[in-house]
Amino acid sequence: MKRPAALLTCLTAAALTLTACGGGSQASAGEEGGLDVVAAFYPLQFVTERVAGERATVTGLTAPGAEPHDLELSPRDVATLAEADLVVHQGGFQPGVDDALASEGGENALDVAPAAGLDLAGSGDPHEGEEHAEEEHAEEEHVEGEAGATDPHSWLDPTRLAGVVEAVGARLAEVDPEGAQTYAANAEALTGELMALDAEFEQALAGCTDRTLVTSHEAFGYLAQRYGFEQLGISGLSPEEEPDAGRLAEVTDFVAANGVRTIYFETLVDPAVAETVAAETGAATAVLDPLEGLTEESAGADYLEVQRANLESLRLGQSCS
Repeated sequence: MKRPAALLTCLTAAALTLTACGGGSQASAGEEGGLDVVAAFYPLQFVTERVAGERATVTGLTAPGAEPHDLELSPRDVATLAEADLVVHQGGFQPGVDDALASEGGENALDVAPAAGLDLAGSGDPHEGEEHAEEEHAEEEHVEGEAGATDPHSWLDPTRLAGVVEAVGARLAEVDPEGAQTYAANAEALTGELMALDAEFEQALAGCTDRTLVTSHEAFGYLAQRYGFEQLGISGLSPEEEPDAGRLAEVTDFVAANGVRTIYFETLVDPAVAETVAAETGAATAVLDPLEGLTEESAGADYLEVQRANLESLRLGQSCS
């Protein structure tokens, strides 16, 4: 199921025009005897490993601790994508991956964005009027490929990730029909775990008295929507976006006026902005992990464990009974 050597040579040469830097990547060729599958970033790697089981070697394209938004591909990475039996990615989230797959036609790629149901746009402030939000969204959509127009972090809602599980299972069965029963069984088992996690979140967060999540950046819109919160991001959808003085003052005033107890920061992002707002208002800080990647500092060994750590942070930080 490998691509011809000539195509790989062309792709490797073409990749030199994309970037000569691959420090954020960990792609490598799979072992012999099963499918070689590449997953573009951690949540997709988690799903694909669980659904594929022992029938595939699954390689994560984004190295632990690297920001997946900013992934730059080396020529070796592009060749790995071309060689893979399947590449699982989310279109629009990692431009370098999208470009590399477009250069080879993407016949071996599964874009999970439709299955994830990406339908939230970054608002900047959930308390702004609907008319302003609609104007801002329309303005963003006119800029093709503009980072931050649509929130990509759907995996923080376990029910949406279950849709990705189904899509990955179906595509693996197409690539490897002999393993169809295994993929279906594994997908069903993982979906059950995600539904159980969803039930835990619903039960634990139903009685929270503080319904606004003040976060260092707007990565938690789907989680907020699912469990009845509003998200107030100090920065926008991009973790590299620096808030201006006006935005900091606006969020600080909201926190002080509404008695917000906790400002959430992330494992892969500098907490300075969250700490500034907390220091000005007397609020506490806590980690809320967007699960874009795992590191040694992550509060768990996989998606499910880190999500349960997130649940505990929310339960304590949002005054949940």
